[in-house]
Amino acid sequence: MYIKSTAVLGGLLLLGGLLLASDYDKRTVITLNEPVMVAGVPVVTLEPGKYVIKLVNSSSDRNIVQIFNERQDHLFTTVLAINNYRLVPKDKTALSFWETPRGNPPALKAWFFPGDNWGQEFVYPKGLAAIVARDAGQTVLTSTAETVAELETAPVTEVTKAGEEQPLEEAFTAPEPAAAPEPAPAVAEVAVAEAAPEPAALPATGSPFFAIGLVGLMAAAAGLSLRRLAYRKS
Repeated sequence: MYIKSTAVLGGLLLLGGLLLASDYDKRTVITLNEPVMVAGVPVVTLEPGKYVIKLVNSSSDRNIVQIFNERQDHLFTTVLAINNYRLVPKDKTALSFWETPRGNPPALKAWFFPGDNWGQEFVYPKGLAAIVARDAGQTVLTSTAETVAELETAPVTEVTKAGEEQPLEEAFTAPEPAAAPEPAPAVAEVAVAEAAPEPAALPATGSPFFAIGLVGLMAAAAGLSLRRLAYRKS
């Protein structure tokens, strides 16, 4: 119907030079060349120009983002943000946007600091989040916070393109610890009886030649006796 291309939106927004105060607050100067809507307390539309965007030193474990004018003497809005992960970091500041109906300013979705895998995805107030989700065809982060103080405690959920609210799915889930290796199965010890040694061959106690000689002598004696008997008869 009247949806703008994300690629076109990226081309319309020029990101200016980077001024880094510290790695913690990730202070960045951005230059916009068309109006941009930003969620926060309050919701604002930033006109073309230069702005300073940085993290607040919050006592909570949440990411709170503030957007100032270039001189940092005027605060436009304070925004609650949730970590947004990308696989490949870039060496320049990157902004992503929600698609909006034609005639409306693009809505700022996330801010990535140069070289970071983790960026800040902005949380939109209820009502506006449902409109953005419907027009973009995606889920949008939402919160009930109406004051800056509530940004640190208000629950964050997601609203679908159908307007249904659901629990927030964390952008990153720590991997489960590796399972401990299973112990090797015990090996049963079986006693094995040693085989009795084979009896050693007994040495021969006599020679067969003695028995042969004895038989021969007996045959000779028998023959001699027969000759004598035959002689007497003659």
